[in-house]
Amino acid sequence: MNLIARYFRGRLRFITGAFLLTALLGLSSCATYYERNAQFQEAFAAGDIQKADKLLDKNEKTGKGRNRLLYFMQKGVVLQMQGKFEESNQYLEQAYTFIEDYKKNFGSEALSLLTNPMMKPYTGEDHEKVLIHYYKALNYLQLNQPQPALVEARRLNNKLNQLNDKYENKKNRYKDDAFAHILMGIAYEMDNDVNNAFIAYRNAYNTYKDSYSSEFGVSTPEQLKQDLLRTAYLNGFGTELDFYEREFNTRYKPAPAKNGELVFFWHNGLGPVKDEWSINFTVVKGSGGMATFVNEDMGLNFSFPVSESGDGKGGLGDLKLVRVAFPKYLERTPYYQQASLQIDGSTYQLERTENINAIAFSVLQDRMLREMGTSLLRLALKQAAEYAMREDNQDMGAVVSLVNALTEKADTRNWQTLPYSISYARVPLKEGVNSVKLKTEGPNGSSEEESFTFESQPGRTIFHIYSTLDSSAPHN
Repeated sequence: MNLIARYFRGRLRFITGAFLLTALLGLSSCATYYERNAQFQEAFAAGDIQKADKLLDKNEKTGKGRNRLLYFMQKGVVLQMQGKFEESNQYLEQAYTFIEDYKKNFGSEALSLLTNPMMKPYTGEDHEKVLIHYYKALNYLQLNQPQPALVEARRLNNKLNQLNDKYENKKNRYKDDAFAHILMGIAYEMDNDVNNAFIAYRNAYNTYKDSYSSEFGVSTPEQLKQDLLRTAYLNGFGTELDFYEREFNTRYKPAPAKNGELVFFWHNGLGPVKDEWSINFTVVKGSGGMATFVNEDMGLNFSFPVSESGDGKGGLGDLKLVRVAFPKYLERTPYYQQASLQIDGSTYQLERTENINAIAFSVLQDRMLREMGTSLLRLALKQAAEYAMREDNQDMGAVVSLVNALTEKADTRNWQTLPYSISYARVPLKEGVNSVKLKTEGPNGSSEEESFTFESQPGRTIFHIYSTLDSSAPHN
């Protein structure tokens, strides 16, 4: 047993030395990912997308280091918002490829356990992986390319199936995406595949009914109900049509064929950003055989007796810091609460279909419940390294304790150019030029209006994305 103890003590001393060198190099970077990219965030939130794009590319290392997935995703969004749909998809495809090809680097994994998870590559939250395909499909739809859009719809569906398999028999609230199924249905209809469109709309409805309403506060859009009834009718599915008529307490009335159609997507506000919270304790052993346990954040301060050796005067070696950090989301509340489209005297409400803010919070919470053990393992390894050093030198052990606390960080990276929520409306168009007015409504009856023109052709579906970025600063 003594030989085994000496062996592990020697290994720990070696690891501790390497860890100290690495940790000291990283001590200066204590800001969150959002704070380190403040200039980009300010430009993006202010709607200066060209400046945000330039800031994104300012640091050449951004697209090559541990945060390259985030670079690909952020770049894809800012290019889409500039109307550069093909370029946007090139970067989003790189994001998809990175996720699919990612293999764990055991060196960075080990280093993250001795320092913090920011030391390993970011691989994305579940909803972020799904939304890559949403953005790609939107780009193709805007380019009037339904076949590539369907490829993305199928990739999206595969990702959703992977989520279902991954969390089978495990508590996880986001294991399907209702709006993703709507997008698939729209893409199938563009390709004149009403059978698969019906299936996609049915899957969307089931997801809204089973989980979205209760978990994310999003009810079934009325437009989805109409799409489900319409595609059931077009497929000749009498039994299904009758079922959904009773389900929705309505009778479907076939409408005349549309000359054209506008599908309008409203990206409202800004999604949440990650911050961290931590449990921090300072243990100071003083004279009189007492040690003090202090946690200022929680208002804890208590003493307890300990066995004491030496002269009892206390010193650097008596200092011990214990800290473990976890990620959390901060919300950015959007200014506008609802919006509608007006055309030829008719009003079409933009219905919320996706609450990205709520999904992000639930994904992180569910993940942390599963991965709490990783954080505690990191804490245990740091404590083991400190113990090994204290065995040789109490003062150096205190230094390791301090470095352990200072390098302890949560992973605060996330896709921070996502909207707070997504809403949509389907609007019939007449042949020729159509004038459409968008009305966005804020608090206290305030509202803004913007006009658009769309030139429609018989049987053509036009897609348009509109973003309102006005949001509050990040807050709990």
